[in-house]
Amino acid sequence: MIRVAIVDDHAIVRAGLRQYLSEQVDLRVTGEAGNGREALDLVRGGDVDVIVMDLSMPDKGGVEALAAIKAREPDLPVLILSGFPETHYATTLLRQGASGYLNKECDPEEILTAIRTVHRGRKYITAGVAEMLADGLSGNPDALPHEQLSERELQVFLRLASGETIGHMADQMALSVKTVSTYRSRVMEKLKLSSNSDLTYYALKNGLMQ
Repeated sequence: MIRVAIVDDHAIVRAGLRQYLSEQVDLRVTGEAGNGREALDLVRGGDVDVIVMDLSMPDKGGVEALAAIKAREPDLPVLILSGFPETHYATTLLRQGASGYLNKECDPEEILTAIRTVHRGRKYITAGVAEMLADGLSGNPDALPHEQLSERELQVFLRLASGETIGHMADQMALSVKTVSTYRSRVMEKLKLSSNSDLTYYALKNGLMQ
């Protein structure tokens, strides 16, 4: 029996996914969470084999939650199920420890296949993501600037783009203001931008936030 935890800030999404997974003889939903902070509580509880998690959530989103989960339980598979297209996040999150990435518009059967695949300790990679990963290995000149950001840089970028202040971010991420400012400078340099409003425009333009 594969114990699955569902992390999504929309209750109706969790309910639909729970109902669908409960119809499978080898799957059992053992926990639900509405944000990344609650997801960490589920991980601490230990009654989970696979986490199915959204990206866009309040109070510690999926990107930040993934890093925290992998820091605590490196071998716990995390399958990202997001409304964002694969082209925006998939390769970055796979490099940061996600076991797979699916868009919410995928065939429901694919979710089952992905859960079973990552539970066996393997990555679940769609054909499209495999192609993007191959392009990255060959130094694809068409790679978008944000795909080159590190895990922390991506977290800082998304928080700044959503309007969060450096001081609040430092408190939430348990970092000093100076450290967050350094990450901000690196992000600005890598994206070739000069202001927080530029970051917001970039994120919206590339579908990295809703």
